[in-house]
Amino acid sequence: MLRLRANYLWPAVWGRAFAEDDPLNHATAKEYGIVMGTSHEAPMMRGIEEWNRHAVPAVRDAAGTITTPGHDPYGGTGEWSFRRNGEAIKAYWTDGIRRMAREDFEGVVTLGMRGNGDVGLPDGDGIELMQEIIAAEREILARELSTDVPQVWTLYKEVQRYWAKGLRPPDDVIVVFTDDNWGNIRKMPDLSLPPHPGGYGLYYHFDYVGGGRNYKWVDTALLANTWEQLHQAYAYGNDRLWVANVGDMKGNELPLQFFLDYAWDPAALPAERLSTWERQFAAENFGAALAAEIAGVLHDYGRLQSRRKPELLNRRITVDAAGTITYDDRMTPFSLVGYRELDRVTDEWHDLAQRALKIGARLPKAFQDAYYELVQYATQATANLYALRRAEFTNLLYAAQGRASANALAAVTEARFADDLALAEKYNTGIAGGKWKGFQTQPHIDYGDVERYGPNAPWQQPEKDNVALPDVIFPAVKRLELPAAASLGVAVDGSADAWPGAAGRPVLPEFSPYQSAPPQYVDVFNRGRTPFRCTVTTGAPWVLVEPRGGRVEEELRMTVRIDWARVPAGTTTVPITVSGAGSSVAVDAVVRNPQLPPRWRRGFIEAGGYVSMEAEHCSANVGTADVGWRRIPDLGRTGAGMTPFPVTAASRAPGTGPRLEYRMTLFTTGPVTVWAFLSPRSNVLQGDGLRYAVAFDDAEPQVVNITTATGADDTAMNRQWERTTSDNVNLTATRHVIGAPGPHVLKFWMVDPAVIVQKLVVDTGGLRASYLGPPESTRWPW
Repeated sequence: MLRLRANYLWPAVWGRAFAEDDPLNHATAKEYGIVMGTSHEAPMMRGIEEWNRHAVPAVRDAAGTITTPGHDPYGGTGEWSFRRNGEAIKAYWTDGIRRMAREDFEGVVTLGMRGNGDVGLPDGDGIELMQEIIAAEREILARELSTDVPQVWTLYKEVQRYWAKGLRPPDDVIVVFTDDNWGNIRKMPDLSLPPHPGGYGLYYHFDYVGGGRNYKWVDTALLANTWEQLHQAYAYGNDRLWVANVGDMKGNELPLQFFLDYAWDPAALPAERLSTWERQFAAENFGAALAAEIAGVLHDYGRLQSRRKPELLNRRITVDAAGTITYDDRMTPFSLVGYRELDRVTDEWHDLAQRALKIGARLPKAFQDAYYELVQYATQATANLYALRRAEFTNLLYAAQGRASANALAAVTEARFADDLALAEKYNTGIAGGKWKGFQTQPHIDYGDVERYGPNAPWQQPEKDNVALPDVIFPAVKRLELPAAASLGVAVDGSADAWPGAAGRPVLPEFSPYQSAPPQYVDVFNRGRTPFRCTVTTGAPWVLVEPRGGRVEEELRMTVRIDWARVPAGTTTVPITVSGAGSSVAVDAVVRNPQLPPRWRRGFIEAGGYVSMEAEHCSANVGTADVGWRRIPDLGRTGAGMTPFPVTAASRAPGTGPRLEYRMTLFTTGPVTVWAFLSPRSNVLQGDGLRYAVAFDDAEPQVVNITTATGADDTAMNRQWERTTSDNVNLTATRHVIGAPGPHVLKFWMVDPAVIVQKLVVDTGGLRASYLGPPESTRWPW
């Protein structure tokens, strides 16, 4: 802490009591100049565990009558309830302030009250009750110490409701706004009102326990996101006190150092200097020689991790037409069959891990341990986890299709699991002489395993009786008992089905001369143990299949390409027939070769039934006199983010604010859907939600209230909120009608600040399900 110039500490609360576990803790903090505090659920300089260790709460029936007596050291009922056990609670708080006076350490006193166990008060959330609680705490301070001691009221989770209902603490109290536990600040001060005299602070998370799922294993912070949120907080006047939840700190060294560097001098760290800061971090830890390369690895690590927490790699979240949200904790969020998505993201992680390993091999021995701790372990272990998940979920798909290769993938999954354990063991015992033994025991694979560890499994780490369980592979892989005889199987790009057996005829995703998606493929596989030979014929000479056949032991992937110089204009369906093992399957290739007159050749080109555009690649960025769209590098899951600047700009009437324009050529007419991929920001303003407006060409702008459209509620922490934070995106849709093929312009207006657009996708009828959205479309001129 001292090296980073941190001077304020909230001690850990789960099962720990800072003042009791070591009576010299406060004296040690005083000696080192550390200002002590307590968390949002621990008022009056007393950790909640100090109550839990010595109190047994009474049990009451539905009418509120005590059926089993409780006790506490103050003669009360043992309940953490101000209404039912107020005198004992006040005596308990009084002891905390007396200890602060007696031990004479510097501290910031937490006011207010929350329920025991990081929950809302059992007494309800009436303003009168909270006013009574704060008044009692202030009376104790005045009597036992002084109301001049610094005090905070932290608007964490449900506590923000009091602020929204108009409750204000005494003028000298610092009001601490918070993020939503996932790096999105929930509320900013209302700039139209006089500022609170006590000032404002910020509580921010790099580590979290709770819904929709814990993230505690490795650093997952994206510096661009952290910068944008800290910049916004500072711009709105949240500058009196900042505190970050960093878990056990180990593993979160980089985001913690950035958080503190920014806190000390925000002006020294504009967005343009993020890469410079990363190089400086690398240089101070590993020397200048390889600093740029190490910084590049750290940069790409944060970019890739920001797509999804690794603990959530076995949860797919879907929404049906009625808005019902479903979790599947036995499925990858990335598409196994659309745009080769899971393969592409896994390969990105593999390439990054290889870069990190090669750099590590060139570092002097003196830096090797630190490099493993700060760079190599997290990078290599995450890449290995992606490889494990790819093998695991491909195994489950292939087992359902009856592929012989499913069994080999089960073995690959188990090998990657062994690698996961070995990487952790090296961290625990193989570096720094075993200094960090036990630091890499955090489970991260078995989340969701209700059968193994109970109903909390969808969000809580694998544990029983509050003790973490060792990971197991979940969901479990499958092995097939294969028949001896060869048996033909065919699967195609874009589908999880397999033929013979599935209904209908297999159809490949549409081919286009302008497609940016990976080439289409046909998988020929064996459902038995005996190899066979397959052959392929096509219904047109310009449909090219490579290879055109061969020996199939387990499987053979055939890539399908088009010789566009020979393709007739319009749309043609061409059969591709696969034969082998006494059977055959006909696959349809739909080839669309639209005309593109010279005057249509501008901007993005529709292909495959969609147009996909990274927000930063606008054709025009049209600002107004006092506000415009600004690019924040890497803020999106697949590119930069675009957001209005300054962040304190006033809202605008739809169609009058700054706008982004995207030129494109559409071949499809009629209804289309525009999907906006937005950062999952909370409604930090005073209205009912954050808004943007969108339209094609000269049509009337459609206004979208992101908050109401998604239904996400960061106070109730509802299912919709869990979805947006877990997926790290707000997805909103608008419907438009395209009257004629040809050039069009999509316009995206600012209505409110704090909106960050990452990507826009126009679905003209062929968009396939995926997590990140389809690859960016081809742009003219190329």
